[in-house]
Amino acid sequence: MPNPTRLRAAALTATALVLSVLLAGCGGGSQEDDEDLTAQKLDWKDCPAPSEAEGGGAAPSPLPDGDQWQCATMKAPLDWGNPKGDTIGLALIRARASGAADRRIGSLVFNFGGPGGSGVTTLPAFGQDYAKLRTRYDLVSFDPRGVGRSDPVECLDDKQLDAYFQQDATPDDQAERTELVDNTQEFNAACEKHSKEILPRVRTTDAARDMDLMRQVLGDEKLHYFGISYGTELGGVYAHLFPEHVGRAVFDAVVDPTQTAEQSSLGQAKGFQLALDNFAEDCVSKTEDCPVGDTAEDVKARIARLLKQLDREPIPGVFPRELTETAATGGIAQALYSKDFWEYLTEGLQQAYDGDGRVLMVLSDALNGRNEDGEYSNITAANVAINCADDKPRYDSAYVQGKLPEFRDASKVFGDYLAWSMLSCTDWPVAGAADHPDVSAPGAPPILVIGNTGDPATPYEGAGRMVDALGKGVGVELTYKGQGHGAYDSKNRCVQDAVHGYLLDGRVPAAKTVCS
Repeated sequence: MPNPTRLRAAALTATALVLSVLLAGCGGGSQEDDEDLTAQKLDWKDCPAPSEAEGGGAAPSPLPDGDQWQCATMKAPLDWGNPKGDTIGLALIRARASGAADRRIGSLVFNFGGPGGSGVTTLPAFGQDYAKLRTRYDLVSFDPRGVGRSDPVECLDDKQLDAYFQQDATPDDQAERTELVDNTQEFNAACEKHSKEILPRVRTTDAARDMDLMRQVLGDEKLHYFGISYGTELGGVYAHLFPEHVGRAVFDAVVDPTQTAEQSSLGQAKGFQLALDNFAEDCVSKTEDCPVGDTAEDVKARIARLLKQLDREPIPGVFPRELTETAATGGIAQALYSKDFWEYLTEGLQQAYDGDGRVLMVLSDALNGRNEDGEYSNITAANVAINCADDKPRYDSAYVQGKLPEFRDASKVFGDYLAWSMLSCTDWPVAGAADHPDVSAPGAPPILVIGNTGDPATPYEGAGRMVDALGKGVGVELTYKGQGHGAYDSKNRCVQDAVHGYLLDGRVPAAKTVCS
């Protein structure tokens, strides 16, 4: 089963997992009874190469001005219900502010999404994109608990994951349904076996409390924050728990905080189908012939036929693995996270129609956190663990079968894939916390909430619902009429000017601003 939860991973996170980037070491331990974790001093050092759990690769290159990325480990309570008990080490990374010291505002903390993405690898991979913000902030990110080097959740090993992702995630008969359920149970049992202690302690509320400790350790009176994708949910939960500590905050690619896991999966089926529609329209609208279809409907029909053929007979992928229907669907989804990837989707489809599945499999590998050496980051394990710790509903095979018509109406390509993903938390060893997160934040300052009309993974409507849920006078909505997951990284001038104006100068844009 591919990325066995909802396709929440931010495009930046998924892409960073296949780039050469970095990370810091960490470790846990016990806490002295009189130790004040808010007073701890971080030992910042040059960053080592990332661990396998972070995605592997090389240590981060120096910043354009020659400064080095710095890494450290922050101690936090393993169990926030027992803050004087054992501790966990959380891996952090920073780039010091590049501007004059008297213009420095503080730290700007990033979470790039997932859940399960390593912020310590993602921030330097895209650090240059935030160069203007660095003029007044130290740029900071971290591996949330259960992720990367922050006591990573461990489930299956690399060889087992290769086999796991080759399984059929869209079963057609009882034998395939039984196999899918068995595989899910095996995955979940492996998580419990290898990570039993951390599984109950990776809820978003735990990560939010970690961020407030981080704020204090970094020496900031307020938490200035940039959350992307799942990072908007984490930011909303933080604002709910600590409204008085919220500084200047931006939410981009916004998770709908009002939805259950089922509603989120259905929304993503619609969102990815919309993105596929837009891809097809874009391809046939170019002056030259579209190489994967004569009309938009033809493009989509050919993709649907390809997936059915792959279900019957996979084609060669990245040796020795084959491109299955499941892997192809995941690869297509990965390419829809950014318009910059559409050319690779076209290339991958052309090759697949000729019996070569390599490009689509590489895209699928990026979604699943697999690097070219065959090593997996722990993004899948962490993604499942955090979602299942957060989400209360549990669904069984019979329930999913009853929902298939609704999901297929939403998307012929992604409907089955996302419907069956609802089994991920079945038999999970930890109870889910709630139907959906509480992000109400009365008394918090303005939070800039950016929705992208073409976003596949966090559909546009979620931004308005986040604004409503934050409460009157808190959320300020900005709409970007564009494609891909998120808006700031599109480099749209209007969006970036609004973000820079708020984060750097405190200017809140007018509510309902539209950028295109």
